[in-house]
Amino acid sequence: MDMRVLLISALLGFVSHVRAKTDRNLCISENPKTCGECILIGPQCVWCKDPDFKSSRCDEKESLQKAGCTPLGIENPRGDVTTDKNKTVTNRKNDKGNLDEIIQIQPQKLTLKLRSEEPQKFTLKFKRAEDYAIDLYFLMDLSDSMRSNLENVKNLGADLAKEMRHITKDLRIGFGSFLEKLVMPFILRTPKYLENPCFPNDCTAPFSYKNVLSLTNDSTLFTQEVSKQKTSGNLDSPEAGFDAIMQAVVCTKEIGWRNVTRLLVFSTDAGFHFAGDGKLGGIVRPNDGKCYLKNNMYTMSHNFDYPTISQLVDTLSDNNIQTIFAVTKQFQTLYEELSKLIPKSTVGILSDSSTNVIELIINAYNSLSSEVILENSKLPAGVSISYVSHCKDGEIRKGESGGMCSNISIGDEVNFDIEITAKGCPSKNKSETIKIKPLGFNEEVEIVLNFICECECHKEGIPNSPACHFGNGTLECGVCRCNEGRLGKFCECSQNEVKTDDLDANCRKDNGTDICSKNGECFCGTCECKKRDNPEERYSGKFCECDNFSCDRSDNKLCGGHGRCECNKCTCDANYTGSACECSLDTSTCLASNKQICNGHGTCECGKCKCSDTYEGPTCEICPTCPRICTQHKDCVECRQFGMGSKKHTCETNCSNFNIIAVKSKENLPQSSNQPHINDCKERDTDDCWFFFTYDTKNDDKIEVHVAEKKECPSGPDIIPIVAGVVAGIVLIGLALLLIWKLLMIIHDRREFAKFEKEKMNARWDTGENPIYKSAVTTVLNPKYEGN
Repeated sequence: MDMRVLLISALLGFVSHVRAKTDRNLCISENPKTCGECILIGPQCVWCKDPDFKSSRCDEKESLQKAGCTPLGIENPRGDVTTDKNKTVTNRKNDKGNLDEIIQIQPQKLTLKLRSEEPQKFTLKFKRAEDYAIDLYFLMDLSDSMRSNLENVKNLGADLAKEMRHITKDLRIGFGSFLEKLVMPFILRTPKYLENPCFPNDCTAPFSYKNVLSLTNDSTLFTQEVSKQKTSGNLDSPEAGFDAIMQAVVCTKEIGWRNVTRLLVFSTDAGFHFAGDGKLGGIVRPNDGKCYLKNNMYTMSHNFDYPTISQLVDTLSDNNIQTIFAVTKQFQTLYEELSKLIPKSTVGILSDSSTNVIELIINAYNSLSSEVILENSKLPAGVSISYVSHCKDGEIRKGESGGMCSNISIGDEVNFDIEITAKGCPSKNKSETIKIKPLGFNEEVEIVLNFICECECHKEGIPNSPACHFGNGTLECGVCRCNEGRLGKFCECSQNEVKTDDLDANCRKDNGTDICSKNGECFCGTCECKKRDNPEERYSGKFCECDNFSCDRSDNKLCGGHGRCECNKCTCDANYTGSACECSLDTSTCLASNKQICNGHGTCECGKCKCSDTYEGPTCEICPTCPRICTQHKDCVECRQFGMGSKKHTCETNCSNFNIIAVKSKENLPQSSNQPHINDCKERDTDDCWFFFTYDTKNDDKIEVHVAEKKECPSGPDIIPIVAGVVAGIVLIGLALLLIWKLLMIIHDRREFAKFEKEKMNARWDTGENPIYKSAVTTVLNPKYEGN
């Protein structure tokens, strides 16, 4: 286990080192010209403004300090978070103080300094207040099929105010109604129909949208005005509900919306028209989302098409309005799908009871207000935001649900950790303002974003500084910012004298990122290579891409000591080759004992034999799988010297490639101990005799074979002792077998006798008479005999 932990730690350390190395290279490889460009690369990059600093000015802080940058010379502006307004969240209990005193989110205003890719974090606290003011606007479909529902709503005002006292004492209610656009084919345009579309029933004239009663806290007035309303009629089933919602939302002044919780109750028993349906009536002009109420009537329904769903969603969200769809069961599914697109909205089932309507509104309100969803305004380009919510019971949400908490009751407090990150310098104005608000609530947090696009030393620049080539630029943060028409590190070049504004481009090989291959400096588009401490070592080439000291080494010597290093490659001396001139072309080390290169069974490469076939060894003289040379030449020696063997009939044609020299005995043969190229041979002939010879290859490739005339033949066997021995052996084996048989029989008999004796001892004999026994004597008694 300890070893595993050690390996993991080592791996993490390596990854951290590689990452740090990559980041440091990024600061340099981006080749920033100014301090501002440097700090925009990332938070790891800092700038050295010391005038005499010679190394790369943009790097990590630790690297610059090691390179000699003074502590006061380091420019490293950091982002931070400043709280500008931070009123404590409060509860509104039993009093009707100023609405502005109700605070549910904290803090209220922040200022963030943002440096590129350096995230800034802060925490927002939300606490749902008690007795919070509510504006409730009831928007009802007054088609004739809603007649029974209208009767229920007429008694809604007083009962709703009574029931809502448990939630808030500051409730204002309003009422609006809608029907359909006053054009064919939605409405019949005959005078009789326009007067009473429900004939013979009593109906009011058709209309698009009407604000019957603006928001008021007078529930009696609500009852009176709603009681005056009558249903109307139209030709198709879908209604102009979207037109009515749009006008009820955007006509803030006419409806009387306050900056409090806003509820819109939308009640209908039909579907809805949306953008594009207006073409049926010849209306093609898109809805512009503006207020067109005159005398509380929507006057432009015949000029503008219905709103799009997305337009409606954005308008409801921008005006902080929570929507409650009170619909019949038949259209429940339709409005549930619509509700999924509208944040802070819900759907309830409408029935023929005023009590049901009140319960629907109260339950819907509790459901909507128990969920807190944070929403931010449009972010500047390059700015990102993320949320982590800390909800009730320790629940933590991240990612897409990070700005959301559910089941929040009055008095509950939740926190949101927010992180804002900028990339680069998104705004030329260096300042932007965004807002974060909980959907359905009137409060919001204002966040001022100040982007760090320049270093502080930027303000201390010296215009027309002599350090910038006779005043051709501003000395800023230790470097020159050139005047118009001037280029170069010190503004030493005129724009008319060079082909490009990016002088460094002429110093980059193959459009790479390294200037002068990191081995020199670029002056007016030309590389000047660095000097080495060792005067014999030097960089060269148009881009300083060559040197004479980084070639391959052999035996710890540059080019093996057998060549010259030219532009990172070795140029070898005569008789040497290889990337480090390590390979010699001399073949003297490859000569075998027979003076042949690699014994004729290989090639000499870099002074060493590379053997072929099955040969091996330093000079390819070893062949473990080859037949021995003695066996190979045995038949030829036997036929030429003794006229015997398998080749005696073809001896002259097959065995004439060597000279044969006869000697008397094997003791007279040449000795191989003094001459390693001589092979000693001992072979058996067809008579089963041994003969001896030596095999020697001369320098001129001639072969000499010395043969001993005297053979060593084995003597014949002595027959009599062999026969006597065989007979004696047979007799002895027979006697041994008889003795063994006799011994086994004795053992067997003794075991049988012992068994008999044991059974005899254990037998119990019966002393009574045999029941089948009859005596041979017969006794007869005379009956007349009286014993006298």
